[in-house]
Amino acid sequence: MLDLSETEACRKALRDTDVVYNLAADMGGMGFIENNKALCMLTVLINTHLLQAARELGVERFFYSSSACVYAADKQTDIANPGLKESDAYPALPEDGYGWEKLFSERMCRHFSEDFALTTRVARFHNVYGPWGTYEGGREKAPAAICRKVAEAVMTGRREIPIWGDGEQTRSFMYIDDCVEGIQKILFSDVTEPLNLGSSEMVSINQLVDIVEDIAGVTLKRSYDLTAPKGVRGRNSDNTKIQELLNWQPSISLRDGLEETYRWIYDEMSQQRYAKAA
Repeated sequence: MLDLSETEACRKALRDTDVVYNLAADMGGMGFIENNKALCMLTVLINTHLLQAARELGVERFFYSSSACVYAADKQTDIANPGLKESDAYPALPEDGYGWEKLFSERMCRHFSEDFALTTRVARFHNVYGPWGTYEGGREKAPAAICRKVAEAVMTGRREIPIWGDGEQTRSFMYIDDCVEGIQKILFSDVTEPLNLGSSEMVSINQLVDIVEDIAGVTLKRSYDLTAPKGVRGRNSDNTKIQELLNWQPSISLRDGLEETYRWIYDEMSQQRYAKAA
């Protein structure tokens, strides 16, 4: 366990290492991102110091996990988002704080490749979810938060669910197994430019709730908090480039991924309730 914002910790982590997967960041769901912009920006220390250590120690390949938050906000104002192309990151107008840090770190990777011959690969993640992820505490993302809220409604018998925004905002969500496979394909490819890594199955938050309700076998009354953090109005992944260059894209359906995620979160919450009762 190391604090990778510190230079010496990065050297220690990378010693005798050929391949680096940089997945480290101080981040969370939209509530965290909108209220902790400085903390998100400070993540730049992690990637900067890891790149420096990778260069010093002769690392062969370096993977950087970027984010769809790098995309220009004016490309995400419509719920019927046609899909964000890799070129939509410029002219730059990313998510304030977190998005700017990710975009800057992408450029760092590019220039370390150009100037120091360090092989770097970059993927722009689109909302990764699945079992073993954070589902409470303020850093969870929408799929885990919805699963938790539905599970709470089932366990307590209170058939209500709070939803941030009007529920019409759209996103795509990528199951963790697809994410892992995509990372490997991108890292060991010859593609030097950042690539989208996300599902193109776009849904509204209301539709996301519909799916989880169906999995849980309940129908809940919905209350909408229009003052809560909502993020951009519409976001989806255009997978044209990853299909063309790698002949691959995420394939696990949202329904299948949510079923696994909901069952795991429900079981975790049940164990917590049992432990408290005991």
